[in-house]
Amino acid sequence: MPEPLDAALTEVRSLLLDPALTRAVAAGRRRGQRPSVVRAELRPVTLKAGPRLQISTSDGARPYTRNVAPGPEAASAVDALLAEPFGNWHVETAEATVQLRVTKSGEAQVHRSAAARPTAAEPTGHDRAKEYLLDPGDPIFAEIGGSAAKRRQVDAFLRALAATLPDDLTGPLRVVDLGCGNAYLTFAAYRYLAQRGLDVELVGVDVREDQRRRNTELAERLGWADRVSFVAGTIADAVVEPAPDLVLALHACDTATDEALARAVRWRARWVLAAPCCHHDIAAQLRARPAPAPYELLTRQGILRERFADVLTDALRAGLLRLHGYRAEVVEFVDSRHTPRNLLIRARRTGAEPTGTQRADYRALVDQWAVTPRLATLLAEAPATPAGTPVDTPAGRPADTA
Repeated sequence: MPEPLDAALTEVRSLLLDPALTRAVAAGRRRGQRPSVVRAELRPVTLKAGPRLQISTSDGARPYTRNVAPGPEAASAVDALLAEPFGNWHVETAEATVQLRVTKSGEAQVHRSAAARPTAAEPTGHDRAKEYLLDPGDPIFAEIGGSAAKRRQVDAFLRALAATLPDDLTGPLRVVDLGCGNAYLTFAAYRYLAQRGLDVELVGVDVREDQRRRNTELAERLGWADRVSFVAGTIADAVVEPAPDLVLALHACDTATDEALARAVRWRARWVLAAPCCHHDIAAQLRARPAPAPYELLTRQGILRERFADVLTDALRAGLLRLHGYRAEVVEFVDSRHTPRNLLIRARRTGAEPTGTQRADYRALVDQWAVTPRLATLLAEAPATPAGTPVDTPAGRPADTA
């Protein structure tokens, strides 16, 4: 039930100045207003000079940290932050957790809960935070929603992203999320990449206009509308300019994954991460004709044929990416208990010319099973720059080497 905002902020103030405070985060923005910083985080620290309240803020490009003494100095700093038009506050103390969200009407929606008591087998405090690249208590989740299972999938995807991008990556980074849907991954990826200190511009693409409007409103509430934008259109045809450095696609269904990979190749994106969903196209082709000898037993049973179609589809996708100048691998990015669609195609552009053996292996596999991968058709319709051509990368950055 909504509560008066002033009263809710007074409660937050008392918690921020309480010695039992463990962590607090403010982010987002109220309707029609914009804070002077995009995020603020508070936590107690102990320095040689004694206990301090550490306040870290970010303007979206770089962080700024200061340590204030308890008493009037801390109270003044806290009051200044509470005066900012943040849309969300998340406050944790040793005894309780309070989440405050400012509604469109300017009231406070407050959720209060007792602090969880860890058992001997559970990690505590700092150790628990290490389990996630984005803290599950991050205020962005109050805005974007999503189940615990969805958050685990997104976190696992972010870990794969972290393992893909070079540690010393600098300069602007242009990202597109194809088939973004409710944009859980879009917003989480922006948050993670921005926290790495990268200058990120991210575009989410979804075929539904109502999703574009919803996601745009979310970006505005979070204060990210100048960095995170959305386009309504198909994966194959949506206008995205300039070409991105990084292409993401989380569970684009069936041949939509092929459309995402084809666009990435045509853009000559430096990195591609795509988690396929269903694999109906190749499965239907396998049903339409007898299996080559001696593999009839492999496709006689429907469940085995469907699983084999999954494997064959993603193997051919990886092979095609390799033929178009990418180093590609298929990995498991999240435990299968969270989602059965837990494979990730991860690729980075090298510009390397494929070998004769690689071409022959791909052609032999396609001919033996008499299938036509949708990705091959899409790339033939609008071929990319031939592999081995020098790679044009934004801001003069060189392509990654294998």
